[in-house]
Amino acid sequence: MSNLTLLEQEILKPSAALVEDVSRIKGDIILLGVAGKMGPPMARLAKQAVDLAGSGQRIIGVSRFSDPASRTALEAAGVETISADLLNESDLSSLPDAANVIYLAGHKFGTTGKEAFTWAMNAYLPGRVAEKYRNSNIVAFSSGNVLPFVPVTSGGVSEETSPEPIGEYAQSCLGRERVFEYFSQKNNTPTLIYRLNYAVDFRYGVLVEIAKSVLSGKAIDLRTENVNVIWQGDANEIAIRSLLHCESPAKILNVTGPEILSIKWAANQFAEIFGKEPNFIHESAGTALLNNASACHRLFGYPKVTIREIIELTATWMQQGGEALNKPTHFQERSGKF
Repeated sequence: MSNLTLLEQEILKPSAALVEDVSRIKGDIILLGVAGKMGPPMARLAKQAVDLAGSGQRIIGVSRFSDPASRTALEAAGVETISADLLNESDLSSLPDAANVIYLAGHKFGTTGKEAFTWAMNAYLPGRVAEKYRNSNIVAFSSGNVLPFVPVTSGGVSEETSPEPIGEYAQSCLGRERVFEYFSQKNNTPTLIYRLNYAVDFRYGVLVEIAKSVLSGKAIDLRTENVNVIWQGDANEIAIRSLLHCESPAKILNVTGPEILSIKWAANQFAEIFGKEPNFIHESAGTALLNNASACHRLFGYPKVTIREIIELTATWMQQGGEALNKPTHFQERSGKF
């Protein structure tokens, strides 16, 4: 077994807190849209936690599975899989009931030119899912993109801040939230709107993009000079544990790390590790999409993987030839066009 595999297994294993919470979650867990960036490791994590807890829930992952390898890997980990197009009514209606739903489905990149599909995925489909699973707990993924740009000195925006989405992708994400909120009230469905601001991993995310730019000498645009990030493993644990915190009316929860991270600082950290000089362009606009996740930290504690550990892990992964996903975040985007 390679050092990279051992490193990944160690850093991604479930925490004692997750195992304890999984033992309290009643009923099976179904993940809709499981084949994206976060879904496969989340499903595996949930299965590992169930096995450690001895609680016996089924973990079911649903996706079109356009890449059969992702389905095979999930099944090898003990996750049950179902191939379905969630926009196909017969596929959706045939899905099994489950007491707990984690809704990961959505469309972002390629929105420009496919606006109608984006709205169907992000705002129409949630209503169909909410009706199908009206008797379940639902954790519905959303995005910090629904919130306004705020000064980097503001501390980020809390859940009480009124959304101000820029562009059709962000508007459709707010549509997703509102639809889930409506059905939570209509059907008394316990729901949690999970507003995530930039999960990061060895293979993708803001820090991988910064590290790649430092290594290649590519210019790093500082107009959006500050971001929030959270280790994907921590974000996945919070998503699963959030099934115990669903409410009606729907609860909104910002999910990210505690830092308002400087892109320049992070680039300089990678530069020191790699022995490179970062190349910066432009000046900070002084505003960014920033979440205040203090309510999340009060519920679940601070993320267990710190920002310096994430930087070191990412650099090690890249230096040892670990694979990377070609899925850029476009965190620099300020006009809402994806």
